[in-house]
Amino acid sequence: MFTGAKYARSGDVNIAYQVVGDGAIDIVLVLGWVSHLAYVWELPAMSAFLNRLASFSRLILFDKRGCGMSDRVHPLPTLEQRMDDVRAVMDAVGSRRAAVIGISEGGVMSALFAATYPERAAGLIIDGSYPSALRRPGYPWGITDEQFEERMGRVRDIWGKVAGMDRYAPSQVDNAEVAGWWTTFMQMSASPGDAEDLMRMNMLIDIRDILPAIRVPTLIIHARGDRIAPIEAGRYLAEHIPNARLLELDSKDHWPYFGDADQVLGEIQEFLTGVRTEPAPDTMLATVLCTNVAQAGAHAIWLGDKRWNQLVDRHHSVVRKALARYSGREIEAGEQGMTAVFDGTARAIRCALDVRDQLLRLGLRVRAGLHAGECEVGDGRPRGVPLHVAMSVMKAAPPGEVLVSGTVKDLVAGSGLEFADRGARVFEGVPGSWSLFAAGPLEKAQTTTQAARATSAVDLSRRERDVAQLLAQGLSNRAIGERLYLSERTIDNHVHHILDKLGFDSRVQVAAWIARNEHLS
Repeated sequence: MFTGAKYARSGDVNIAYQVVGDGAIDIVLVLGWVSHLAYVWELPAMSAFLNRLASFSRLILFDKRGCGMSDRVHPLPTLEQRMDDVRAVMDAVGSRRAAVIGISEGGVMSALFAATYPERAAGLIIDGSYPSALRRPGYPWGITDEQFEERMGRVRDIWGKVAGMDRYAPSQVDNAEVAGWWTTFMQMSASPGDAEDLMRMNMLIDIRDILPAIRVPTLIIHARGDRIAPIEAGRYLAEHIPNARLLELDSKDHWPYFGDADQVLGEIQEFLTGVRTEPAPDTMLATVLCTNVAQAGAHAIWLGDKRWNQLVDRHHSVVRKALARYSGREIEAGEQGMTAVFDGTARAIRCALDVRDQLLRLGLRVRAGLHAGECEVGDGRPRGVPLHVAMSVMKAAPPGEVLVSGTVKDLVAGSGLEFADRGARVFEGVPGSWSLFAAGPLEKAQTTTQAARATSAVDLSRRERDVAQLLAQGLSNRAIGERLYLSERTIDNHVHHILDKLGFDSRVQVAAWIARNEHLS
């Protein structure tokens, strides 16, 4: 995890670095094209990769000058200056010798460092790299000059957008979490102009002539289907670095953080330490929250695609802001709800109650379910029985209620939260019987629903009737406010009270109620 950056002085430039772990061997990790020391930890798969490296080493991470949390420099640095940065960081942490791992473009710099300073390089690992990005005489596996100029022309246009995932991580193209991380990572690591200049510099490098001078133990790791650096580039490195060993992965991913992670990490550990330990299944005690928008299908039909999608976006915004306040982590988001995990049970419940109340102001009733238990962590994401139980608890909740398992209730004793017994349930596919409780403060709507639906003579104020009429016409809260010369927040409150008094879950039900009671207009 990121615990804050420290800075080493390399000449007059500040280089951000971090040290993780306390193993017997030092590892300097040189990341690719651009990086951001703090944000690399925000991708669960990458965080897991780094933690595994740190489990058998003292892992030294840094941002190269010109990107991330290190100083921006102009003109852009040479490879020699960047090697000086590695030495400066090693000196700052008291590392006399370290194994150097270079990923992608970082492999080029790592190879040059190992050749130039063999007394400081205990070993060299190059993953998904190349001796030259461009096609050259005797080296036909790079890109052409025309392809180079085409790529350079697109860098600024694609910066900060979901682009290149099919080349960097084909296995993750449908993973919204990775795509979201990648777009933010690019923007935090460098500006569009700096990214273009750094890419131009990297693409022009050619280290073929220095490869025979590398005399430290070397491991080359390369995916056969790599679309950034072809497998022939990895084979060339292995053939021209004396006594280098080549590991070819049956993969298309350029990044090693996903499906290839266990194999790559096992090979690195064995190469550096002589032993390989299988990682124990990662587990975490987590409280899982699942939410679902009541009457979501009816909302979508009534509002139409555009307005429904806008409402979904507002729903997601409300939930994500609440997750940030209560230190929750989003696992999955869909049109009808979200799944999140928390390391604090009371915070999870309060977050659910907060989300419920805020979404009611948008005219949405949600049902929420919570359960706590030990989750396995795969690809940085929790999974297992607690997620299934939380989903089942959510499905058992009536609209507008936050329902928790007995496990959750017992974990927050003394927190001041109130609960109402909702009996026991048996869930399909989950063994045992589960005691359920509604978390409070509970909505009044739960006690008034039957009475409200039994009569059309509901005590709506004149203003609430006006709002209900406009709701039935399909107007948004903002449009209603403009029509009635009221603020959107005031309309939010009116909608909240209307749904509460009628005991309804959605605007659709309000529209139907208005149609049945036209005499109220």
